[in-house]
Amino acid sequence: MTIRSMQEPTFLILTALADGPRHGYGIITDVTEISEGQVRLRAGTLYAALDRLHGEGLIETDREEIVDGRARRYYRLTAAGAARLTAEAERLRRNTDVAFTRLRAPRSALIQGTP
Repeated sequence: MTIRSMQEPTFLILTALADGPRHGYGIITDVTEISEGQVRLRAGTLYAALDRLHGEGLIETDREEIVDGRARRYYRLTAAGAARLTAEAERLRRNTDVAFTRLRAPRSALIQGTP
């Protein structure tokens, strides 16, 4: 079975959780930081993604706490989530390595279409 590549927001959410449990706002903040402001998740988008990732067994609830009278749920990466993130990071690294190798190739080889 071939696993599809991840969408960037999913990759970033799992990356945020790889550092330890986070609540929703913490995930949103970390994703913005990791992506250097290129990806800004909205709450609705985040919670839909968290529900999907939970259903896929990639994340789970770590704990809940009450802050200012509101429940704050923390999420953590599962072993399956860590394995999936690792596989995706390796796939991206391989693709990046190829891109950089080709960019360093002599210009004449690029013009002629040979690597």
